[in-house]
Amino acid sequence: MTKEYHQRDHVTRTGRLLYTSKKPDRMDEERGRERWTMTRHQDGRRSIMSHGEIDDRPSVLRFVHVTANADWSPVDAFVRITVGDEFRGSGWFRFADGVAECETVTKLEGRLSQRVPYTGICPGFGGHAIQNDGWVCASVDLSKPGERQTFSQLISSTDHRGATGPYISEARPTVIYVGDEDITVGAGSFKAHHFQFVAVEGLPEEHPIYNVWTTTDGDYIFLKGQVDGYMQTHYELVELTDSL
Repeated sequence: MTKEYHQRDHVTRTGRLLYTSKKPDRMDEERGRERWTMTRHQDGRRSIMSHGEIDDRPSVLRFVHVTANADWSPVDAFVRITVGDEFRGSGWFRFADGVAECETVTKLEGRLSQRVPYTGICPGFGGHAIQNDGWVCASVDLSKPGERQTFSQLISSTDHRGATGPYISEARPTVIYVGDEDITVGAGSFKAHHFQFVAVEGLPEEHPIYNVWTTTDGDYIFLKGQVDGYMQTHYELVELTDSL
């Protein structure tokens, strides 16, 4: 029984993702990992806190915190990046009243202050956590399977590994909602939404095709991902804990 002086209005979910290579000479070799915590409030607000590691040289260590409203529009975020075990940058982001703001310090650019206007609901924000990629899929209209859908996203880095900045940049992913599938990953068996990122405008280098599977429960938990092309990497949820 809940004591009358206790109040808990949120749900917490935690997970662990494994990054592996699919290159022929490194098949299934572990190349990184990510631990994340998601909090969902009664009004639909969600926050994720992610600690991600990429072992491929130069290594990347990334701390990402993103909060979004029930409509998946971002509220605020924090990103801190280490590359090759050296500080690269850290920054705070805020999204409100038609302006995206950023205050960061980076090794290459120094101190940055940005104010980027937008109209309507702010597009989603990507801090390059893999779990954050699942949230990007929330912008896709599920009533249009098989159709290409292009939309705007604000991101903290235009580097494929998120190893630059952080600062406000804009990208325009084109995504196809393939449909729902039953899949099994290390964390268990799930009914999953399957998405395919076929292009991302605004990046200095073309991004390979990226297939992503998320949960269908409304939280868009990242279950599995496969990047083709020169990257040939695989992401998989291997642990999931719900604290209801």
